[in-house]
Amino acid sequence: MKYIDEYRNPDLVRSLSAEIERKLTRPVRIMEVCGTHTMAIFRHGLRRILPDKLQLVSGPGCPVCVTPPGLIDAFCRVAGCKDVIITTFGDMIRVPGSSGSLADTRAAGADIRIVYSPADAIEIARDNPAKLVVFIAIGFETTIPLIAASILQAYREDIKNFCIFPANKIMPPALETLMQDTRLTIDGLLCPGHVSIITGSDAFSFLSEDYGLCCAVAGFEPADILLAILALLEQINEGSPRVDNCYARAVTSSGNIKARELIEEVFIPVDSRWRGLGTIAGSGLVPKQRYADFDVTRRLGIEVPELDEPPGCLCGEILKGRKMPNECPLFGKICTPSAPIGPCMVSNEGTCAAWYRFGMESI
Repeated sequence: MKYIDEYRNPDLVRSLSAEIERKLTRPVRIMEVCGTHTMAIFRHGLRRILPDKLQLVSGPGCPVCVTPPGLIDAFCRVAGCKDVIITTFGDMIRVPGSSGSLADTRAAGADIRIVYSPADAIEIARDNPAKLVVFIAIGFETTIPLIAASILQAYREDIKNFCIFPANKIMPPALETLMQDTRLTIDGLLCPGHVSIITGSDAFSFLSEDYGLCCAVAGFEPADILLAILALLEQINEGSPRVDNCYARAVTSSGNIKARELIEEVFIPVDSRWRGLGTIAGSGLVPKQRYADFDVTRRLGIEVPELDEPPGCLCGEILKGRKMPNECPLFGKICTPSAPIGPCMVSNEGTCAAWYRFGMESI
């Protein structure tokens, strides 16, 4: 398959791994921000072929994982309202709040439906004019343009029974907050490939310019990830931090301008709370006043409580790269994919889920 098989070629992967070993002159710690990178690293067994002196840690790149518990409670509260249909991506439905998950709320009788796109929620709204259809809007820059498009469509077609629960987040402010954490020690950053398609690689230049951090935008196949690691080692060895675009077949320096214009047409930035990182200025998005009727929190006067992490859960520390899943006392014992305590064990992009699914032998 063109552009896939080439990046999974075993000879190429072995060659890149050997080159990484040659370039590695000291212990190096690299963070992959994107949850899809975390899963790809485990799925392809890259940790087993990389030198011991190279440590990979995961960051806050899973949108489900960074959704704070107070938001989960608010989602469930809206779902329990009369004549409301909740629509959501599948990996959000089992994330527990303080008193249960959306799956629990559905079992108690709420109408909660898994969709693949906000366009599906629009269709459900058309088919159920007597119900208020709420789409739980989570995700980073990758999904935000689709949500913006759905709001514009509902606005143009005067679909008054559709709205979103705004919970989207944007990545650069979170990374800046992460860089200000004096307890975080990393030498390089694998920048998120999917997000970079929208933002462009230039969106991360502040990391190298302001914080002296070596950065590389990476794709998701084995060779993509190894090429980006190699680029980071070259920057580290040269002492010249910059942002290398190692995913040029999908990412440009300026990104998808039309998608960003769509986001700017519909949304304004607001302060947003992240699990593990706290409240980050300008890191969330809500509909502009013109589209306020499509914001369920304004429409129904929803307040989002601030809640602590479940006792013993280290999801917040894992998302900041301070802890590994096996350092959590709940991991694999009380907290498992069938009975999760924290979101990192639920999401397909969650670090704990990857560790549990692929086993310690992949590490």
